[in-house]
Amino acid sequence: MTVALMWEAKASEGRGGELLSWARAQELDASPQRRETFRAPGDRVLVITWWSAELSAKLPELPDPPEQLTARPVHRWRFEQV
Repeated sequence: MTVALMWEAKASEGRGGELLSWARAQELDASPQRRETFRAPGDRVLVITWWSAELSAKLPELPDPPEQLTARPVHRWRFEQV
């Protein structure tokens, strides 16, 4: 089974590029099977990481970005493959 973690943040006005760069530069304590980064209208950034279920108890997540880069709190979701 695979676990997918989704991390989404909305940038403060005019700071979408900075938020994207910040998210791409973040390293995790372990390496996921796969990691993809997306951007969307409204200066939103989405990062999805895929993990083996064996690691699912303690999966590393991206931290919150510096407060000045975001317009609202970060959203996080966890999905299990079915």
